[in-house]
Amino acid sequence: MLILTENWRHQYEGASMGVLIVENAQCAELSELLEVQRRQVEEDLRVAFASKEELDDSPVLAAYGQYYKRFKKTYHVRQQLESVIFKGKSIPSVTPLVEAMFMAELKNGLLTAGHDLGQVQGTLTLDAANGEETYVLINGKEQTLKVQDMFLRDDVGVLSSIIYGPDQRTRIAPETKNAVFTVYAPEGVSRKTVEQHLEDIYSYVRLAAPQALRREQKIYE
Repeated sequence: MLILTENWRHQYEGASMGVLIVENAQCAELSELLEVQRRQVEEDLRVAFASKEELDDSPVLAAYGQYYKRFKKTYHVRQQLESVIFKGKSIPSVTPLVEAMFMAELKNGLLTAGHDLGQVQGTLTLDAANGEETYVLINGKEQTLKVQDMFLRDDVGVLSSIIYGPDQRTRIAPETKNAVFTVYAPEGVSRKTVEQHLEDIYSYVRLAAPQALRREQKIYE
């Protein structure tokens, strides 16, 4: 399902990408079970991290922080965590498939992108950018990738990048039935952590769509 280019392997030894494909997962309606779990995730995070210094001690957040620092950026999931933990904000209640992804992303700190599998064309390829690739972001803005940023593409174009996030073309919509979730894991994020993250996404999806089936769950290194 996923090809890792030699360019990516050379640039990012020790990194990986987790892939989860879920079928028959259409769930346009909000799920009370998912909402209950969302509130539990928020509560657990507030208990687990009493201060920003404790967030600093997270090896996962440190790994992403180092990656973003190369591009003079701040890891946005860290900022979202601070909003939920210290400012009392809630995880966005949106399309259930996207909400399930957001919940796991904050619970585990791992950067994740979700796509409508029906909109993906051909083979998925993980690469490192040369700085000339462009794509349309989920907000409709055209974006050129930063040199060496990890990015995912199919036969048509870019699906996501670490620094700029997912594309508009393959975004998950309320009518999405089959989805692919991809987890960018820079060096320092363990295989076990990625595996647990994929399990969490699937379990949250099943709360909203109990009929959903897992077609693939794999970590590519």
